[in-house]
Amino acid sequence: MVDTVGVPQPAGTKTTKTENAEHGFEASPSLAKNLQTVLVDFIALQLVGKQAHWNVVGPNFRDLHLNLDEVVSIAREGADTIAERMRALHATADGRPAVVAEQTALPEFPAGEVHTHDAIDLAVRAVETTVATMRGVHDEVDEADPTTADIFHDFIGQLEQQAWFLSAETRQPSN
Repeated sequence: MVDTVGVPQPAGTKTTKTENAEHGFEASPSLAKNLQTVLVDFIALQLVGKQAHWNVVGPNFRDLHLNLDEVVSIAREGADTIAERMRALHATADGRPAVVAEQTALPEFPAGEVHTHDAIDLAVRAVETTVATMRGVHDEVDEADPTTADIFHDFIGQLEQQAWFLSAETRQPSN
């Protein structure tokens, strides 16, 4: 069954039974929802980064092409880390394409070739949106599970550095 927006049903609503292998901390529904929100943005950031990587053209192509792979690497690591954290907390990660498309906050990347300067702006927007998602749920996550908030801190730092690297290409000195 598919709903009106194309997300398969159930869309991650079916949970597995908690395994009896450990008796540790279990994510509340709110914590699980916040982690799912971050997960889909990391997955979408991987896709945006690769779409830009494959289709960028123009000045400084090679530098941007390689920098986009750094963003993709961070996003892949972030998605895997968050999904595995969810599983460790007995929450179900849902990274199916239709779910990611429905739930991500990232703007859609254009089809076809993209000029380097436009690709920079679009990639920075995608990175900053992913960071904004983590910052937006951070305090609630930190209250529920400081360990997960610590994971966010590392990825926020890495992604903010990438946004700086990318945007420096088109910025002008302020003086």
